[in-house]
Amino acid sequence: MATDSSFLRRRVDADALPLAVGDLVVILLFVYVGTINHDAVGFPPAGVDAVAYVVGVAVPFLVGWVVAAPLVGAYSAGAVESAKASVPLAVRSWIPAAVIGLLIRATPWVDGGVAPTFAVVMLVVGSVCLGVWRYVAARFV
Repeated sequence: MATDSSFLRRRVDADALPLAVGDLVVILLFVYVGTINHDAVGFPPAGVDAVAYVVGVAVPFLVGWVVAAPLVGAYSAGAVESAKASVPLAVRSWIPAAVIGLLIRATPWVDGGVAPTFAVVMLVVGSVCLGVWRYVAARFV
């Protein structure tokens, strides 16, 4: 009989830790670039308020990532084998992660809301950013 811990054990491999750290950094950078493009913060972020703003925008998507990525297998043993395995796992993880993030932002407790263009950008550009990172990581890291 399989337990939850064996399910997670198959989904999370310690060798994928560099991918996990890189994924989180990429998500934060993606959100930061978006806030720069919308003049919400500057480059570099000036002060604690600017950093807190970027983190506040990123948190719903980081929560989504932390929930979705292990379930999809973004950190499974296969994820570290090649770009051919790693990139699709990242993209397949980002789609539900972004949806979770968008749902969190749609709640009355989180500022920002969810405009349709924002949702499309988060899904498409986030997938591209994570896919490019995973490709680079598989080739050079």
